[in-house]
This record gives sequence, structure tokens and C-alpha cells, in this order.
Amino acid sequence: MPGFPDSIRGQLVLLIVAALAVAQAISLWLFVDERSLAVRAALGSEAAARAANVARLIEEAPEPLHEAILRAADSPLVRFGIAGRPEVDHRDHRGTGAVEARIRALLGDRERDIRVELHEVVGSVMPLPHMSSDMAQMHLAMMEGQLAAIEMRLSIALSDGRWLNVATRFQRPPLQWAWASALSFGLTAALLLIAAFWFILTRITRPLKHLSRAADRLGRGEATAAIEPAGPSEIRDLACAFNRMQERLSRFIGDRTRLIAALSHDLRSPLTAMRVRAEMIDDAESREKLVVSIEEMQEMVDGTLAFARGMATSEPTERADIAAFLATLRDDMAAGFGIEAEPGLIARIRPKSMRRALRNVIENGLRYGGEVEVAVKRTGEMIELCVRDRGPGIPEAEQERVFEPFYRIEKSRSRDTGGAGLGLAIARTIIHGHGGSIELANRTGGGLEVRIRLPADTG
Repeated sequence: MPGFPDSIRGQLVLLIVAALAVAQAISLWLFVDERSLAVRAALGSEAAARAANVARLIEEAPEPLHEAILRAADSPLVRFGIAGRPEVDHRDHRGTGAVEARIRALLGDRERDIRVELHEVVGSVMPLPHMSSDMAQMHLAMMEGQLAAIEMRLSIALSDGRWLNVATRFQRPPLQWAWASALSFGLTAALLLIAAFWFILTRITRPLKHLSRAADRLGRGEATAAIEPAGPSEIRDLACAFNRMQERLSRFIGDRTRLIAALSHDLRSPLTAMRVRAEMIDDAESREKLVVSIEEMQEMVDGTLAFARGMATSEPTERADIAAFLATLRDDMAAGFGIEAEPGLIARIRPKSMRRALRNVIENGLRYGGEVEVAVKRTGEMIELCVRDRGPGIPEAEQERVFEPFYRIEKSRSRDTGGAGLGLAIARTIIHGHGGSIELANRTGGGLEVRIRLPADTG
């Protein structure tokens, strides 16, 4: 995913920061909402107290003073009026119980009919009805015209049968950034990130890097010391499992190599005896055929031993300049080949094994194509060697099978047209042992291209 950290350390740090940010946002939202509820409750309680006091004054004062009491009680956000019917024609029990209970407690009357309606004003906050123009302007100035508001309407039955109707609005408290919370979030995030960096770096990523490098060396066939288990239990278990796997692989390869070497040694003695006896045959034609068969058997034994040794990892690796290595190989071979190589391309190889692998590939090209050219270039983290010839090529259906031991496209088994069918099998075994790859492709216009990729060594 583009922009998303690829490493464990980066992903864990991102996870910690994201979790802290979400937790802080939820905390601030809860804090702001709690503050809003508290302010609304306080304003509702104050409006209820005013309404109860005005109702008591109306009931205790003479009729001529009622209008004066209402004018004195009115404000930009609260309007009082007396009518023959209630403006609230139903009871709203959602969040109004506290207001009704407050009014009853102040009036000391549990039987009085008190109706409360509470709802949110959506859209522009307009002045309350029946306000004077001056009061409406004051209301708009206080509410800033567009602020969301809560409207509460009360209808309180009076003792003379009339109703005291009250309408009030109060704005929702604005959101405020709590700088103390922001500072707390920053300090907490910094401390957690410092602790996470130390823990992740020393306890997780460092052991994993050691394990990754060891696995890469093992894949290239290099000798690798056992890893010292470190870090959390899961990583320690992984290191122990890697050590056991490495030990078993080394033991398996060593046992198989010794077995095939012993078999090859044991077969050489009877083959030598057969060769001696064959020379004693008087019939020249029979003697020649028998000698050819014995030599073919000897070649297969030697090839099998070479194939097994290609799997072994006893030869130490060295840093080598590929261009110089190819030039030395060309000097050692009887037939030459062209080299086109970028300078300074370094790889870690086992020189003897790699020389055998490249020799097999190049000799195949010389045998079937007459001339060979080797091009070397850097491709990402790999060094690519392209061995090209102008021979007949290989059918695509056969290009994977030619890497199988003893498989030959030419079925006559004649030594004049090829060996025992182990050359490419040995080459692939050696190249895979270096952590590389080998593949074949027919060239446009005729010929074969063998692409060999080896891990580049950056020092």
C-alpha cells in the first residue's frame, strides 16, 4: 500500500500514534459533550426557577401588576406571557423531568399541571415570537445569528385557571480546545514512542534482522553460525527452530554427499577392472563397444558425484568481480567467448563451484551454437548474466526438463552429441545454492539465451 510503512517498527509506531490520537479524540469529545450537558442543565434549572418565581408572583400580586411583572421578567432569551390556554399542548418526557420537578419543588405543589417541551432549533436562530425590535436585535447579537440553540417551552397552570406560558432559548456551548489535554497527549505520545522505539529496536527488529541475514546466508550455501536466541518468546522460538533446521539440512546434505561419494568410489574399482578385461578381448569391434560403454558408465559416475558435490557447501564464499571472474574463466577454456560486462559488479560466490556452473552453460552454447557471448548487467538487487548463442535453441516444452539429471533432448546417448545430461542440472544446483536463478529463452532470429541471476554484494 503506497505511503504505508513496510517495516514492523514503522507499522507499530503508526499503530501507537493512531490509537493515541483516536483515544484522545474520544476523550475530548466526551469532555466537550459533558460540558455541554452541564451547561444546558444549569440553564434549564435557572429558567425553571425564574418561571416558578414569576408564577408565584402572578398568583400573589394584584391583577393590575401582572403586566408589569411579565415585562420585568422578559429578557432577550426568555419570554413570559399569560393566556387562557397552554401553549404546550402535550407533555414531553424526554429530558424534561428535572425541569418539572424543579418547578414543583419551588412552588410546593405536587398536583399543579405543568407541561414542559424541549427541542433543538435547527437552522438559523431567529428571535423569539412577540419580541420587540430592540430585544430581537439583542437576541440576534447574543446568538450570533447562526448558532445552534435549544428551545424550552413551559406552560404552568395558575390558580385562577389561566396559564403562564414561558419560552426560552439558550445556545449550545461552543467547542473549546483543551490545551492541557493537547499537552498531555503530546507528552504521552512522546514517552510511549521512546519506549516503543527502544523495545521494538532492541527486542524485536534487531533479532529479526539477525535471523533474516542468517537465513539469506544459508540460502546461498554459506556456513552460518547458530543464532543466539533473543527477544520475546516467539522470536526466541523462531531462532531455535532456524538453528534446528540448519543443523538438519547440513546433516542431510553431508550424509547424501558422503553416500554418493562412497558409491562413486566403490563403482570405480569394478569399472577399472572391466576396462582392463575389455582390453584383453581379441575381437576389436566387441572390445571397442565394451570400452565405450564402460567409459559412458564412468562419465555418469563422475557426473553424479559432481552433481552431489554441487549441493554441498564445504567451499567458502568469496567476493568476486564478475567481469574479472569471466575473463579468467575465458583464459582457462580452450575456446573463447565474448564478454560485455558493466564494471564493478560484485557477488559472493564459491569460485570453484561457480566456475563449473558457468563452464557447463558456456560449453553447451559453444557445442550447439558455435559461438557464445556473455553480457553482464545490474538489475535491481541482482546481477544478471546472459549467455547467448546462435544454435538451434530448445523447444519451450523442453526448457524446464533439460535441468533434470540425465535428461537429454538428443536421445542417442552418443558422446559425440553431448554428455550424460548432467551439465545444466549441475549448473542449476550450484546457482540455486548461491541464492540465484537460471532460466532459458529462445532468441529472436534463432539461438538460445540462458539468464543467470545472482545476488549482488554491496559490501
